[in-house]
Amino acid sequence: MPKFEQLGRPAILTLNPYVPGKPIEEVEREFQITGVIKLASNENPLGPSPSVIDALKATAPRVFNYPDSNCYYLKMEMASFFGLTEDHFIIGNGTDEIIKMIAETFLNPGDEVIYAWPSFSEYVFAGKLMGAELRPVPLDDYRHDLKKMSQCAGDKTKLIFICNPNNPTGTVVAREELQEFLETIPSDVLVVFDEAYYEYISEADYRSGIELLENKPIIVLRTFSKIYGLAGLRIGYGIARPEIISLINRVREPFNVNIMAQEAAVAALKDQEHVRQSKELIVEGKDYLYQEFDRLGLDYVPSQTNFVFVDVNMDARKVFTALLREGVIVRSGDIFDHANHIRVTVGTPEQNKRFIISLEKVLKELAPCC
Repeated sequence: MPKFEQLGRPAILTLNPYVPGKPIEEVEREFQITGVIKLASNENPLGPSPSVIDALKATAPRVFNYPDSNCYYLKMEMASFFGLTEDHFIIGNGTDEIIKMIAETFLNPGDEVIYAWPSFSEYVFAGKLMGAELRPVPLDDYRHDLKKMSQCAGDKTKLIFICNPNNPTGTVVAREELQEFLETIPSDVLVVFDEAYYEYISEADYRSGIELLENKPIIVLRTFSKIYGLAGLRIGYGIARPEIISLINRVREPFNVNIMAQEAAVAALKDQEHVRQSKELIVEGKDYLYQEFDRLGLDYVPSQTNFVFVDVNMDARKVFTALLREGVIVRSGDIFDHANHIRVTVGTPEQNKRFIISLEKVLKELAPCC
């Protein structure tokens, strides 16, 4: 009997499949409950703009057609929005796909990939997929340690990922710190700024990688999954110099972004009032959660995103499971090597209050008897 697993490339045997946040339907089936709320995947609790829903209804009769492989109208809209030309953009089936395309474009076996840890796990996936060597650099006080990341860069370094704001901690890299870091990085190293949560930032001392595109080999990743509320349609984008975009386009699959996602993204980008309202809801929600965490004596990381990384002072996996029984889905920090932390998405006021009530109940139930 042949060993079929030996047919695969050795590199893929090192991959661990991505484990997403539990869907509501699964939790309701597993625990035989209804009314579950999901605060695990950093989705927009307001949902998409009403104009997106109108665009989806108008587009539905055209789904028998293949989509525009070049995403022409979306690129035109983004070019106008960002003040760049259309050839600065690449569109993907979520930024996950773009991260994979970047790896396929630039990595050879033995090349090095530097990234902070904990951070977004797709950087690890993409590096392993191409047989690259991984160089994780531990966070310093929940923030990127750019000096140490710079010191790790060597002759084999090809890609550096900077998640800014960082997932799962919600922290950002300061402007001056970022500038000093880039000055130390060789010109043949590509720096990827993952700015999935950019629209939530309120920190004045923040600098987007978009400001630096013309002088350095940089790719900036953004998404419509978070503040724009299009997670279910899977659409993200990368911004870089046209020469870099042209290289990535060589590995892009045709028709990788469906017609509904393209039309929805155009409508979403035009409705910046919905973006403003979404950010305002999160700011107010974080203020409430911070007050409640202080009341409960729980340490947390002040966040520039729509989620909060909080220390629950006990086994986070147990807290996670107990919250599921209460109908509340969060993220357990053990997947980020923080066994006492959970990551909670900021929801509506009602969802936030329900989470706090459930969390307080669970913490009391799980507390060791004195």
